[in-house]
Amino acid sequence: MSTASHDSTAPDSERGPAPDGSRAAIADETAALRDAFESGRTRSIRARLDQLDALRRALRSERRRLTSALEQDLGKGRIDSAITELGVVTQEIAHTSRHLRSWLAPEKLTLGAMLAPSGGRLIREPLGLTLIIAPWNYPLNLTLSPLVAAIAGGNTVIVKPSEVAPATSAALAHLIRTHLDPDWVRVVEGAVEETTALLEQRFDLIFYTGNGTVGRIVARAAAEHLTPTILELGGKSPLFVDQGVDLERAARRIVWGKFSNTGQTCVAPDYLMATAKTVEELLPHLRRAVRELYGPDPRRCEAYGRMINDKHFDRVVGLIDDDQVVLGGTRGSAGASGADRASRYLPPTIMTGVDWTDPVMAEEVFGPVLPILTVGGPDEAIARIRERDKPLTAYVFTEDRDLERRFAAETSSGSLAVNLTLAHVGSPTMPFGGVGASGMGAYHGRAGLQAFTHAKPVVHKPLRPDTLRLVYPPYRGLRRGLLSRLFR
Repeated sequence: MSTASHDSTAPDSERGPAPDGSRAAIADETAALRDAFESGRTRSIRARLDQLDALRRALRSERRRLTSALEQDLGKGRIDSAITELGVVTQEIAHTSRHLRSWLAPEKLTLGAMLAPSGGRLIREPLGLTLIIAPWNYPLNLTLSPLVAAIAGGNTVIVKPSEVAPATSAALAHLIRTHLDPDWVRVVEGAVEETTALLEQRFDLIFYTGNGTVGRIVARAAAEHLTPTILELGGKSPLFVDQGVDLERAARRIVWGKFSNTGQTCVAPDYLMATAKTVEELLPHLRRAVRELYGPDPRRCEAYGRMINDKHFDRVVGLIDDDQVVLGGTRGSAGASGADRASRYLPPTIMTGVDWTDPVMAEEVFGPVLPILTVGGPDEAIARIRERDKPLTAYVFTEDRDLERRFAAETSSGSLAVNLTLAHVGSPTMPFGGVGASGMGAYHGRAGLQAFTHAKPVVHKPLRPDTLRLVYPPYRGLRRGLLSRLFR
């Protein structure tokens, strides 16, 4: 892996010292940003577009530092970082900037004949001071994509990068402090202590991406101030392969979606279901697709990364039963390298003969292990999905439109993807979010703007003619009879 210096693109100076992480310092940071919001400087559309442009230019200026950090934390190659991290955020900025004025245009409302003459409109107003708590698995993308929405909404923001990806956290902190207006955005680095101190403050929205355990902690802290939350969580995203599909093409998409970022993706296919016959026919294609995408030994492939740390490496290794492995595993296969804790390398691993009670099915894998389970057909696959928590995404590969409609109608998930994996979550035009245990709220593009703003109805009724006199008491005579007929 590259050892490029993190300081190779450093500007001459940053815009201010980093906060010391104490409760007092964090309280000062939030107070300063709340004062900045109350000043009104973040409200104009021009100011929002300027700050988005500053973020776009910052990504270009800090590209080398950011890609070096991603390689250090996750073993990501330059092209992989460009596709899944920098490119996604750049597209988000471009799409949001292009449409922001039209998204913010007031929407006309009618109050109905009973209140005529009258009129109304729906306007989107900023929420205020917001907090973004980011994860480690896509530490750039999942920090800055919600930041785009927060800025577009006219809010001030505190960003808390993940300490689990320390190099990227430092690079993001440098980017924010050097290139963005501190009256708009500030960053607080640290771990549990700093996050706890942040959650003690009053925010107008908290946006959290991560696991359900911490999500519950965030929600409880937010409840103290009646702060709304957007929780982007995870879960075991199922994949069903129907009979009769093009298995060669399906295998490539499955392998790419599962093993990108070493499987450390909240919407990676967590387990695969198919009939015994389809599994038998699919396996050679899966093996071939792994070799096509990552070579005979993925350890040597630039596009194949590493587990984030020893803790997660050990956890995923504990889910592997080498007796069930048909590719990869802790020992490797077909001449390829096996697991190596020193470099945090785990090979792409496929397990068959998996039972629903096996350890690999007890939790979200979040690593490069694909368990394959045989089912009797789509009826059983749908039943298995329904008996578990609602996943962030469900996948089905089928050419049968009726079956596609069945999955849409009979299963519940944050999204449903048919004949593709992973790619849909990077689209700025598609809302992305969970349901039930996989989260609440959605973002990306217009959905992101809606998440970080309040839709406020504004109504107007002239004083003359005073048609409301009809409903004023006392209710007697003709008026009483008329109101009884109107509101019965």
